[in-house]
Amino acid sequence: MLTDRENAIPWDECFMRIAHTIAERSKDPSTQAGAVITDQHNVVLGLGYNGFPRGIESGILPWDRDGGFTETKYAYVCHAEENAVYNSSQKVSGAKIYCTLFPCNECTKTLLQNGVVEIIYESDKYHDTDACIASRRMLDAAGIKCRQYISDWMK
Repeated sequence: MLTDRENAIPWDECFMRIAHTIAERSKDPSTQAGAVITDQHNVVLGLGYNGFPRGIESGILPWDRDGGFTETKYAYVCHAEENAVYNSSQKVSGAKIYCTLFPCNECTKTLLQNGVVEIIYESDKYHDTDACIASRRMLDAAGIKCRQYISDWMK
């Protein structure tokens, strides 16, 4: 009789590793974020990383973090979670998303509007920012399950 391999990584570990790998595609000099959307059968539906919208070369717009709104990356960058939804092979209603960062309020709105039911994130380094406070408020109001997963691989 065959037995299961004992050291296979769990799904959470697998998808968080994929999120970190896709984050390496980001050209952002200060933050590389990645996200993976999966269905209830652990099939990948979409991948995303933070970057400028399609058709815009990375050197045309600013990557700066400080300055006026239109002088910083914040006016232009699509976040990893948004891109994972945009890049999805099908509707993501009922899906879960693995994110290297806890999603901001704008990404949370996108996830809620598209029916994502669970958020698994690794880093919560922006926990006390207005964007994350608003995000948590929306997620709580919508009854969305959120949990932190710290990858053994990244320790």
